[in-house]
Amino acid sequence: MQENRRSLRCAIYTRKSTEEGLEQQFNTLQAQREAAEAYVRSQHLSGWTALPDVFDDGGFTGANMDRPALKQLLAAIEERRVDCVVVYKVDRLSRSLLDFARLMALFDRYGVSFVSVTQEFNTTTSLGRLTLNILLSFAQFEREIISERTRDKLSAARRKGKWIGGIPVLGYDVDLRGGRLVVNQKEAEQVKEIFAISDKAGTLSASLQEVNAHGLRTKCWTSRGGREHSGKPFCKSSLGALLRNVLYKGCISHKGAIYPGEQQVLVDTRLWERVNRKLELRSASQVGREHPRQEAFLQNLIRCGECGTTLVATHTKRRAKRHSYYICPKAKRQHGCKQPPGAMEDLDASIRARLEPALGANASTVVMQQSIGQIVYAGKTRQVVITLQDGSRIEYSLLATSTKASDAASYTRPARKAVG
Repeated sequence: MQENRRSLRCAIYTRKSTEEGLEQQFNTLQAQREAAEAYVRSQHLSGWTALPDVFDDGGFTGANMDRPALKQLLAAIEERRVDCVVVYKVDRLSRSLLDFARLMALFDRYGVSFVSVTQEFNTTTSLGRLTLNILLSFAQFEREIISERTRDKLSAARRKGKWIGGIPVLGYDVDLRGGRLVVNQKEAEQVKEIFAISDKAGTLSASLQEVNAHGLRTKCWTSRGGREHSGKPFCKSSLGALLRNVLYKGCISHKGAIYPGEQQVLVDTRLWERVNRKLELRSASQVGREHPRQEAFLQNLIRCGECGTTLVATHTKRRAKRHSYYICPKAKRQHGCKQPPGAMEDLDASIRARLEPALGANASTVVMQQSIGQIVYAGKTRQVVITLQDGSRIEYSLLATSTKASDAASYTRPARKAVG
């Protein structure tokens, strides 16, 4: 007499992190499904049957659970239409240990078992669960290592001034052969016209009115997927983003740092900085201020001559005037560093003057910052030591050439938090 066997309804789940290769007639998702179906057929004597439902996630990462097919699978489990989930490898279901633990808790709640075709373990035993967690830990470690390598590669490319992708900007096209930026001559003329208008207008609102009156539009481009993005009239945010984009003066921005770029310059550096300075001084946050905030030219570059700590920019107000300084963070502590504050205006002006003979009188702020390796300022002796990237050194004593020097001598540390 044939023994009664309980039918085990198996849902096969497949996943691939990228969309590359999915257009092929036989892709990795189909290969995973075939291997899983073959495994289920090998267990037909035990009553295993593969459900006809397709749970394929092509182009979705395993780092989270935001995947359409996975959500459909979980819904089927909650409707009690699935008895077993079959995958090719454990990391196809998830690469996050926390997410996997949540999935296992859900499976246990609905009595659903879990099988990996290429990895032998039994989740009903403590040793099987330990083996599963070890495998998943390595899967998560592999994902994090890949992410770190990708970030390091992109950062290195940025430091070399290379374009690493993103939404195309007006004035440039992406070279399909090498992924670098090439000039779009028609759009480049529009960019130059926008900067010329903004230079004369002075404020963002006036610039926006003139730019739209001239019929200028944002970039028209087509994505890799074939989606067309038509040019639109500028708004304040899109115009402000264009005017502040360092790509136009030949630079690349990455994590707050500016690097020389390999793309062709569209806007003269002096014009770019003049336009941005005007926009900053005449912005809504600066209206009515007699002394707007001074930019910390040496931020993250200058160190304390007493303890070696990086100095930070701060300010104080006296008689309705704002005075900016570089101070040592450790000076705030009781019995801390004895470095007195240095007036920002004195230090910045003196260092610019010392760098001009080597870099030229018209050298931009970015070029100067990139040429500096480190600056050490001793507040007690007012001695400044500049070390450039090429290893050369410039040493001099800071003279009291402005009224800021007397301000620094009588300066008292403000209670407010340092800004930079």
